[in-house]
Amino acid sequence: VQLQASGGGLVQPGGSLRLSCATSGFTLDYYAIGWFRQAPGKEREGVACIRSNDGRANYVDSVKGRFTMSTNKAKNTVYLQMNSLKPEDTAVYYCATDLRVVLTTCTFYDYAYWGQGTLVTVSS
Repeated sequence: VQLQASGGGLVQPGGSLRLSCATSGFTLDYYAIGWFRQAPGKEREGVACIRSNDGRANYVDSVKGRFTMSTNKAKNTVYLQMNSLKPEDTAVYYCATDLRVVLTTCTFYDYAYWGQGTLVTVSS
C-alpha cells in the first residue's frame, strides 16, 4: 500500500489549491480514505474522509462548504479541492487509508497507511 500526496504550496487568503494523492496497492472502491492535516503544535486532525461502506465524504466543520474531496478511480488518485483558504488552514496535509472492510471514522489513529505530507501555507 502506497500513497503519495502532492500539490501543496503558498497561497494568499481566499485562494485555492488542489491536493492530489496517488495511490497503489489497494482498490479505492473498497476502503476508506481520508485527508488529514497537522499544524505546528497541534494534533493531527481529519479534514475529509470517504467512508468504506457507502463512499460518502464527511468533512470537519471548519472546511464544510470550502473543501471538496473526490476520487478518480481510473487514475487511483484522490483529490482535495480547497477554496476560500484561510490562514488557519496552514498545515502539512496527509492522505491515508486503512484496509479494514468497514471504517466510517475520520480519526487519524484509525488509519494505518500514510503518505508523506505536503505543506500548505496560506499567507499574504
